[in-house]
Formats: sequence, C-alpha cells, structure tokens
Amino acid sequence: MSEFPEADALYFLPLGGTGEIGMNLNLYGHAGRWLMIDLGVTFADDRQPGVDILMADPAFIVERREQLVGLVLTHGHEDHIGAVPYLWPMLRCPIYATPFTAALVRGKLEEAGLHEALDMMTIVPMSGGMLIEPFEIELITLTHSIPEPNALVIRTPLGAVLHTGDWKLDPEPLIGEDFDEQRLRELAEEGVLAMIGDSTNAMVDGDSGSEADVRESLTELVSGLKNRVAITCFASNVARLATVFHVASATGRRVALVGRSLWRILRAATETGYLTDVPPILDEEDIGYLPREEVLIVCTGSQGEGRAALWRIARDEHPNVTLDRGDAVIFSSRIIPGNEVAIGALHNALLHLGVEVITDEDHFVHVSGHPARDELAQMYGWVRPRAAIPVHGEARHLIEHARLAQACQVPHALVAENGDLIRLAPGEAEIVEEVAHGRLALDGSRLVRVDSPVLRARNKMRMNGSAMVTVAVDGGGRLLGEPQVSLQGVFDEELEAEASDEARAAVVEAIARAPKSRLGDDEFLREAARVAVRRLCNRKLGKKPVTQVHLLRL
Repeated sequence: MSEFPEADALYFLPLGGTGEIGMNLNLYGHAGRWLMIDLGVTFADDRQPGVDILMADPAFIVERREQLVGLVLTHGHEDHIGAVPYLWPMLRCPIYATPFTAALVRGKLEEAGLHEALDMMTIVPMSGGMLIEPFEIELITLTHSIPEPNALVIRTPLGAVLHTGDWKLDPEPLIGEDFDEQRLRELAEEGVLAMIGDSTNAMVDGDSGSEADVRESLTELVSGLKNRVAITCFASNVARLATVFHVASATGRRVALVGRSLWRILRAATETGYLTDVPPILDEEDIGYLPREEVLIVCTGSQGEGRAALWRIARDEHPNVTLDRGDAVIFSSRIIPGNEVAIGALHNALLHLGVEVITDEDHFVHVSGHPARDELAQMYGWVRPRAAIPVHGEARHLIEHARLAQACQVPHALVAENGDLIRLAPGEAEIVEEVAHGRLALDGSRLVRVDSPVLRARNKMRMNGSAMVTVAVDGGGRLLGEPQVSLQGVFDEELEAEASDEARAAVVEAIARAPKSRLGDDEFLREAARVAVRRLCNRKLGKKPVTQVHLLRL
C-alpha cells in the first residue's frame, strides 16, 4: 500500500469540473486513502464529431483503486452523476447517495446491467452522516434546482472542509426542504479549513431568485398564449416540472412529457415522494387529437442537444409531435456556456417554422440553481472558512469567485485547475503538484481519450476531407494498371473527376521516380503515393486530406 496521501496531510484534487462547467470529479486524500465526490458528464460539442458526452479521465485514481474508499454523490444532476455507469467498472467502490439521487443512479446502473454496483450503493438520509474511514462525512441540506442538494462537511483529524456541491439560497423552495442556515452558522464555531464551492454565477450580481416567482410569471405568460405551447427546461428540475403542472391546471391545458429523461425524473420524483399530485399525463400519440389551445408540452432539448426531443420537433423528424405557425416554445432555462451556437441554431429552426420563441431575455421564465454574488457573500459570512477554493466554473468564474471571497474577509483564496493537487492542511492551502488528467469521450459504446488517434483523425477528416488510394505493383515494384483514387469531402462535385485524374497521375509519377533500390520497399511506395496526393490537394485547394494508401504486391 502506498504511503501517499500521508497520514499527516489532507489533500484536495479536482480531476473534472474546475476550469469548466460540467463533468465534476473531485478527490480528497488523507492517511493513505482517497474519497471521491461526484462523477459527472458534460455534453460534447463540434470539436468532438460523433461524440455525445464527455467525462473526466479517472486514470489517476484507477491506478490507486485499492486506496479509494467510496464515491459520495452530492445531488442528481448529470454533471455530477452521469459518468457513474461508464466509470464505476474501473473503480468498483461503494456509492453513497440520498434517496432521490440514489433513485436516479439506480436506474442508470440497472440499464447498464451493473448489479454489483447496486449492491454496493448505500442510501443516506437527508442531514445524515457516514463514516468512510478515515473520513467522517456530514450532509447539510441546501436548495438547488433539483431535490436533495447536499453540502458535505468532510472531517479528518486535521480539520473540517465544506464541499458545497451545487446550491443556492431559495427563500421559497417549492420542492424539498429549506437550506439549513443554523447548521451552516454552527460550522464557523467549529472552524473550517476551506470552503470548496460553486462558482457558476460568481459574476452575477444580486441573488438567483426563487422558483415561486417563476411559477407566478409562467402562469401569467401561458395564460396569454394561444395555440400549442411547449416548455423546454432541464429535465432534472423537479420544481419546474411541478410548476408546469400548476400552470397547466391554472390555464386549462393538458400536460404531455416528450423526452425519455423527463419520464425518468418523474418516476424518481414520485417514487421518493417529491411529486405527489401529478395530473394525468398525455401520451405523445394523443397530442394531435386535442385542440391546440388545450396542450402544454414539456420537452427535452433546452441546450440545443441534437438528439433531444425539441430539435427533432424543429426538424419535423419527431414521430408524434409537431409545432406549427402560431405555436410557442418557452425556453425555461439558462444557456450553459459553450452551448450558445447550438441553442441559437435551434431558435432559428423554430422561427423558420413560424413558432414564437420566448427566452429569459423576453420574459421572466427561469431562475438559476446556482448562487449569485449576494448568496456567496452570505455563505462566507456564515461559514467563515480559512480558505476559499472555487470550483464548478470556467477560469473567469473562478477568478471572480476568489476575488469575492477575499472581499468577504476570507484570509486565503486559491484558484486551481483540474489536475492541481492542493494540500489543505497542515499550513495554508497551496498547490503542491500537478497530476495527469484529461477527458474521456463516449464514442458509440466505447470510451476513448479526447486526444486519441481516432478522434484526431476524425477531426482532420472533417476539416480537410479524406483520400483513399489503391495501388497494385508487381514483385519488382512496377505498376500493374492505373491507381484508384477516391476523394471524399475535398473537391466540389464538378471538380472531383478532374482532381481524381490528376491524383492518379501524381501517384504514377511518384512511383516512377522511386529509386530502383526502394521498389521492393512497400512502406516507401505507400508514403510516396500518400505524399503525392496530399501535395496535389494542397496545391489546388490549400487542403491536406487524411490519406490512406493500400498497396497490393502481386
């Protein structure tokens, strides 16, 4: 057993979610053991063609799997739990979660056939605690845009750390318990080494607002709309789902859920008692039989996800749901940084259909689940940690959060990145080392590194096209017939035939110029043909396509 992490030191190591929003993976190390907090995903973008989701590479802790004592999940959002079914087989550690989060994870593990993981999952009550030696964990209830968000107090003999998870201070939460102000205040008397906290809205003045206000505003908005109305929101926002049910009842509409993740959330929320008065839900197939003014659709796709329900509706590819001129779509969500282009394209597609698009720029339709500056200041006033370590945000969010913490009289604020190993105690918090870290992509049914050859080649083909060359030679290296060249995504259709002829001629010339001493060298001939085709394309277009050469020696 390795002596690291040492018994007389406490470490924090973010592998995902620090310097970015999404795919959270955090580690705490002490006395030869590691504790993992959250294991999430984020959506891929155009830089990873063919990939849907990304997650932090757990290689560091996989190499130390015997030292990993458990995985504690702060709440049920995908950027905190979404990687569990993909990465748990590498970790094979106990899982700890509160009832609602456990219900969501259970569904994922069942779908993946990970029954051993189900047997290793422990359900922890709200405001409960657990001893995962050498760590003692206490859960403190907060509010967020999903039921059961928990801050974690992580205790060791060296002191206590507050890991906030995602949170806000909602003065009137509609689902779940209120935040535990008293317990947060009590932490200050105990003494907190560091608060490691949410930075998403560190640049937003004021507070994040209450879900109760959104309910009132949405009811007023929908009551003034005619025809069919669709609302898209984060599927995990159970309070928003309850608000939609309320809006439908108040405006005389029937609710339809369109999107698998909405049904999964509804099932978990009803199983755990968070939604107890659910109205009859329309089947997708029945939407078209009702008058348009009687339908309120809730659908997935608020972030412009290409495979989600709303994009399929906008492209007129959904088998059961259509939106027509005069209908309205309400985007009851915020734009996650990085999704602006995809969401803008979705807005435009809907507008081309004649659908009215309503966002938070037009009407009060959303409140964030993350703390704005006043809430962060309030939390620092209650907890009074010795150090602040911002996480869950891009660099600009982390830096602004650190400045705010110092303005709140926190003695030390440390801005870190994924892979920074931070010693929290003894002494002042400081970065002592950088460990290997990275990202994994779910490519079909397999996990590959984002910088893997397959994804690099795919990006090159997307940017420059591809060329396939087949050359047949005899034993002496002389051509047997004309080379075959196939150019994909390189030239326009009217130029492709001419370019292919020129590419064949370039290959013939390259092999003819080969030294007699190299005519028996298959690799030399392949490279000569490859370079000839790439030089031709570069001369004509300024492009160097990914080029493969099949050499047949007969």
